[in-house]
Amino acid sequence: MATVELTKENFDEVISGNDMVVVDFWASWCQPCRSFAPVFEAASEQHEDVVFAKVNVDEQRELAGWFQIRSIPTLMVFREQVILYAQPGALPASALDEIIAQAKALDMDEVRREIEAQQAQQGQGGEPPQA
Repeated sequence: MATVELTKENFDEVISGNDMVVVDFWASWCQPCRSFAPVFEAASEQHEDVVFAKVNVDEQRELAGWFQIRSIPTLMVFREQVILYAQPGALPASALDEIIAQAKALDMDEVRREIEAQQAQQGQGGEPPQA
């Protein structure tokens, strides 16, 4: 499967319309990005049940800013609209395959419970917000 080009216009649709999306934030001038591109493309062909998408940070500055991309390449894995993985750096094929396998194996109901518990804990204690 070919990779999808993500823009601020289609980002929400792609993320919400697919169970799992692996996103590569990259730039054409970035040598590690160019080195990682064939690994990313090969993984997209191996994992036909996963959407692989690329964000060109030079063309999509607003999207890169939203996700606070400071280093490229940066890889993000979304599953059911939840970010499960977000790390900069080019990966070898075996590491990318392992990340994908781990993301597929997660119990997303448990992940959501953990997120809710963390959010509730962050909301407890301290000063109430000022009006």
